[in-house]
Amino acid sequence: MLPDITTETVAETSYRRIRADIIFGRLPPAQKLKLDSLKETYETSVSTLREILNRLSSEGLVVAEGQRGFEVSPISATDLREIAALRLLLETHALEQSFERGEMEWEARLVATHYKLSRMEQLMATGDTSRAEDWKRYDWEFHQALISACGSKLLMETHSAVFDKYLRYQMVALSYRGEIASREHQQLLDAALKRDQKTAIKILTVHIEAGVEHALARRAL
Repeated sequence: MLPDITTETVAETSYRRIRADIIFGRLPPAQKLKLDSLKETYETSVSTLREILNRLSSEGLVVAEGQRGFEVSPISATDLREIAALRLLLETHALEQSFERGEMEWEARLVATHYKLSRMEQLMATGDTSRAEDWKRYDWEFHQALISACGSKLLMETHSAVFDKYLRYQMVALSYRGEIASREHQQLLDAALKRDQKTAIKILTVHIEAGVEHALARRAL
């Protein structure tokens, strides 16, 4: 989700900027994407923008409306539940493999990413949401670290794409569950270091499902 863009083309950089703006809610659900306005904002051509938006359409983040142009994909409770179910399926499968294959380097990644996430959750707990994007980036990093020893690049990439869609809902609702979510992250870390698959899967299931219900309860969707 956070690539090194120093060697990317202008088109690729623009794609990642627009994609991030959709995921983090700066381009809100159902917003019309007018090419002339986007051209100025993202400093790229109309033809390149069409290619980018068609690419995002194939990812489910943008809706192509034929001659009417493009808009940011709308959101719904049904869609969130489906995304969460797919995330849980992928993450559980990859987690099991990581627990079996993970070595010391994997453990070190887990501890490091959890530390950053924990510090950001402490800030969020004070009511300061000014770094909400960093909070969710660290959340993404921690959950990716959990499955990073699974041995499948395709599985990691698929999980990342699904997680980003799940993350968009959390950013739209600014869904932060407080100390409960922080405790679940700590429990996931502890279970991972102990290679306790059964406990980790149980916690992960509660973690994701509770996140869905909390986002829905905020009535921002």
